[in-house]
Amino acid sequence: MENYDVIVIGGGPGGYVAAIRCAQLGKKVALVEKEHLGGVCLNWGCIPTKALLKSAEMLHHIKHAQDFGINIAEYKIDIKQMVARSRRVSSQLAAGIKGLLKKNKVTVFEGTAQIAKNKIIEVKNSKEQFSIKASNIIIATGARPKILPGFEPDGKQIWTSREAMIPESLPKSIIIVGSGAIGIEFASFYNALGVDVTILEAQDRILPVEDAEISALAQKIFIQQGIKIFTNVKLLDHKISQNQISVNIQFEEKKHLHTADKLLMAVGISGNIANIGLENTKIKVANSHIVTDEFMQTDEVGIYAIGDVAGSPWLAHKASHEGIIVANMIAGLKPHLINKNNIPGCTYSYPQIASVGLTESAAKAVGYQVRVGKFPYQANGKALALGELNGLIKTIFDAKTGELLGAHMIGAEVTELIQGYVIAKNLEATELDLINTIFPHPTLSEMMHESVLQAYGKAIHI
Repeated sequence: MENYDVIVIGGGPGGYVAAIRCAQLGKKVALVEKEHLGGVCLNWGCIPTKALLKSAEMLHHIKHAQDFGINIAEYKIDIKQMVARSRRVSSQLAAGIKGLLKKNKVTVFEGTAQIAKNKIIEVKNSKEQFSIKASNIIIATGARPKILPGFEPDGKQIWTSREAMIPESLPKSIIIVGSGAIGIEFASFYNALGVDVTILEAQDRILPVEDAEISALAQKIFIQQGIKIFTNVKLLDHKISQNQISVNIQFEEKKHLHTADKLLMAVGISGNIANIGLENTKIKVANSHIVTDEFMQTDEVGIYAIGDVAGSPWLAHKASHEGIIVANMIAGLKPHLINKNNIPGCTYSYPQIASVGLTESAAKAVGYQVRVGKFPYQANGKALALGELNGLIKTIFDAKTGELLGAHMIGAEVTELIQGYVIAKNLEATELDLINTIFPHPTLSEMMHESVLQAYGKAIHI
């Protein structure tokens, strides 16, 4: 039986980063991955969906090319080519991760992993079964789409995000259940390609984790784009007939029937905790996720859990950072712990949505007196030049100390802009630090400055 310092179960953005960092710190590392290096994020999530959304963005620009003095008489949507490009991008990155693991001398085993007694890992694939052992184990098994009873995906009429990513042809209509980042991104993609899109959301607004003002503006824009949105909805049942699906819902105390070609379930995720041997450990589980402390340590000494399997926020960049923290812990280094209020969230719809820190209502709920600044895209020169008028930058400060509590954005390229506020929060910047920063002109980033200025009555361009 081969002995390692560290065995990582799962090769997603948490697992492969943890493995590489452990190896860089001088540890003998093995990684067990049952399917694809890069995990869901690289193969069936973050990366391929962004490739598809880029195709949708290109189509938007083509449709509005005449606004920029360019006449495009004809164009054709080829969903198979869009999907093929998306798959190529994923494959290229997966190959890159394989190379990085090899470069850092991480031993990669293909197969499933199950934790046995005494930190022994039993690995099984189609060819063989064997055991390996380590003094430290990192569980990074990720998550899968959450399934609602009675709405189990069949891959035909009822989809998960995986089927929605690789359609052989475009449906004429689609119902999307759930309006978090996944649901909204697919709604934006399919709507841009001319599909009739309906969103059903159980809560009282779409994008429920975002600031209420941002989600309200997003809903207004999406409705203008032709997306139908129903909130405060309760799913009742469904019926499949003649390659269509009909969904009964309760909305405004009445029953409604919605029919479409496809139903996409995007109601959250469940941690991949089955069949990995947790019953052979002291590890605790809550709501399908492994319970850890702030160091990602489980109740079984020497076994850690990172990424989606360890709970929210379910973000690839959070998983990677957790992997580095655990690697540092194992190497005896003092880690810099995560402040979840400083983790940004991004939705790559059209327009994009990004945020970090407390929403306005959350800040008030915990007792802060706040100062709020806002700046609209339509008042920014670069946004006008780009033809991107729909958007808003919103900043929230502690009225007493000037601490930046949160930033919330909707509009072109906000998923790139948000890092400025993330750095500011991580450095514990105040309004004076941001006010005294010189932002380049003409840029979209100037709106970030103006939003801060507006919070303190000093805005120039509004």
